[in-house]
Amino acid sequence: MGITFRKVEQKSDVKLFHRFPFQIYKDDPNWIPPFEFEIEKIFNPAQNPFFQKGECERYIAFQNEEPVARFAVMNHSEKDSVYDPKMGGFGFLEMVNSHDVANEVIRFIGDWHRQRGYSAFRGPINFGENDNFWGLLVNNFEEPPIYGMFYHKPYYKELLEQTGGSKLDDHWSYILRFDQPLPERLVKITDRIESRAGVTLRPVDLRNIEEDAEIIRNIYNRAWQEQDIDEREEEFTELTRETVQSMLKQLKPVMIPESVLIAFVKGEPASFIVCVPDLNEVSAETGGKLRWWHLPKLLRFRKRAKHLRTIVFGTLPKYRKMGLEALVFVRGVQMTKASTPSLEYLEGAWVSEKNWLMQRSLEALGCRHHKTHRTYSWKIPE
Repeated sequence: MGITFRKVEQKSDVKLFHRFPFQIYKDDPNWIPPFEFEIEKIFNPAQNPFFQKGECERYIAFQNEEPVARFAVMNHSEKDSVYDPKMGGFGFLEMVNSHDVANEVIRFIGDWHRQRGYSAFRGPINFGENDNFWGLLVNNFEEPPIYGMFYHKPYYKELLEQTGGSKLDDHWSYILRFDQPLPERLVKITDRIESRAGVTLRPVDLRNIEEDAEIIRNIYNRAWQEQDIDEREEEFTELTRETVQSMLKQLKPVMIPESVLIAFVKGEPASFIVCVPDLNEVSAETGGKLRWWHLPKLLRFRKRAKHLRTIVFGTLPKYRKMGLEALVFVRGVQMTKASTPSLEYLEGAWVSEKNWLMQRSLEALGCRHHKTHRTYSWKIPE
């Protein structure tokens, strides 16, 4: 029998959307399901502002009445138009190891976009900001995914490429192991930076989280609007107040204050870094669920976390020559190690392969390239 597609609309379909990956990865010890409630927020128009200028639908593919794939298709008027021709997208793809299934899924995605006036699409992407749930893992299948990043089986790469997908871009993850000392030269430089007149540093104030969230948002937006490299992130959109407030409030119960630092120059907020414990460690224990009886586990988690993920960082353009990026990174590592001895490593995700400046900076900090997530593009046949 052929392959059929059913739009996710009923509660039973939502449940199957989340449960299907357990079938794919049942024998893979490295896979960890993301929290279901976080995925559902992405597909909820009341909680995701991307629906204001875009469209997103979820589907499950069946063969012989058995599920063989799941995915989401999406478009966004602003993000898609930065490409020529404009490109829609798909994401959250999981599928069995079958060329026929892969071909039919890509054909369906192409037809969906053609009906909406598109001639190309890209994926896997997220219907949201590109710091989470974006790209296909194409190397290092021997370690579990860090919070917010997808894990895939090796065969996904081959299946997508045989459907005609060509590489659009790569994003790299970097790792810093906490049992390795920071470069001594870098620590000395950081000490000199912090000793400069007017330079101060402090952890996030959990009692005034809304004020610090606004500080972080303002630095981030100005930093990404004025970059030092020509190959800037093409899909950057300003972070809204609501987005940052929601992110920090959600992470507040598990946040290690010493891993969220803000640097000031003569009282002006100038640079920041936001790292969070790897919540996938909790999701691995709860099967992607988060119920009320899991809350004590979550609240105790930050004292036993093994991994830390860098979520976002930035420096005001006028202060980029002062070394503030190194200051917040080095002090963040030192202070977090002291406060949470259980931590084994930090993973800094989502560095564009085009961003050579950030790559050099991270390597100077003692980090090394750890994983790669790739986005592909397809042209839709006429």
